[in-house]
Amino acid sequence: MIQKTIRQLLNEQEALYNQPNEADRSFYNGIYERFMHPVLTRDHVPVSWRYDFDPQTNPFCEERLGINAVLNSGALYMNGKYYLVPRIEGNDRKSFFAVAESDNPGQGFRFWDEPVQLPDTEPDETNVYDMRLTQHEDGWIYGVFCSESKDKMNPDLSAATAAAGIVRTKDLKTWERLPNLKTLHSPQQRNVVLHPEFVDGKYAFYTRPMDDFIETGSGSGIGFGLCDDITHPVIDEEKMTSIRRYHQITEAKNGAGAVPIRTDRGWIHIAHGVRNTAAGLRYVLYCFATDLKDPSKVIAEPGGLFIGPRGSERVGDVSNVVFTNGAVVNENGDVYIYYASSDTRLHVAHTTLERLEDFVFNGYRDPRRSVDCVKQRVELIRRNKNYEQI
Repeated sequence: MIQKTIRQLLNEQEALYNQPNEADRSFYNGIYERFMHPVLTRDHVPVSWRYDFDPQTNPFCEERLGINAVLNSGALYMNGKYYLVPRIEGNDRKSFFAVAESDNPGQGFRFWDEPVQLPDTEPDETNVYDMRLTQHEDGWIYGVFCSESKDKMNPDLSAATAAAGIVRTKDLKTWERLPNLKTLHSPQQRNVVLHPEFVDGKYAFYTRPMDDFIETGSGSGIGFGLCDDITHPVIDEEKMTSIRRYHQITEAKNGAGAVPIRTDRGWIHIAHGVRNTAAGLRYVLYCFATDLKDPSKVIAEPGGLFIGPRGSERVGDVSNVVFTNGAVVNENGDVYIYYASSDTRLHVAHTTLERLEDFVFNGYRDPRRSVDCVKQRVELIRRNKNYEQI
């Protein structure tokens, strides 16, 4: 009985791996195309990671180590292949990382034989998640992720502390754990991204200063800091880049997302912004650009969201959320943004460097007041009257 059930599960999973995935033509904005299906879900996680195949110890073929969700993924494009390192959350709430690989950016991702086993150097660490992957000019691939521990100073069982964990690798197989990042003026850090190039000969990080695990408190946006030695990573000063603002998509908090993308006009960032609603927090993606020579200086920031949750993306463990920590650019200038919806599954959207650059640098700025937003829209309407015969 168990052999038959396992074979059926394996056949169903193989069909899922081979499922075609095309652009969703029902949605159009000229900026990007969503794909029809998620690229990774809990059903993509290998059957052997979840079931005990031994009929003596699992006579009813019950799932022993269940998977709840596959979400927020770092991403790399190397040697013609696409690599994802998503957060995999077990039914026990503990998350871990694994490498999935495909020749196609939108389908066919298969996990390697075993999950990533990080060196156990932080004895108080309970959970890890949301790894950003940076191919740095020093020759290493760095993974920066959230390292979560219990807040021992707070008796509340849900009280936690967040730090930026750092690992590095050359092949995504052997991982070296470095000390957690220390920011002298910020008690907690999460959503930290390593810049891919040296800045003034130093390692540069985009940070998110926080007063506690959930609330940013006095943290006013996405920070930027430098450290001399990544094997002893300490940031003395954090400058603010893209900041939080009242009655915008970043009002509650914001944070760095994918590793910045270099263009001729500046570094393009795909970040997340959060606002409060009557139904809870709403997470969306937005874009901004920083100067090529001074990556702490914002030079463009189109108003409004870039990607927001739509349709079935709005439903999941934490509803009304999209989140990214991975995007890649291939040799043809195609950009693939890997984003999770509602902390449940992983999707991909496609654009090009040319279109993304146009959106970021030519998009309208947010006038910040309704009366001025109406004026902006009326100006567009009136200009378009010249083209009403199209």
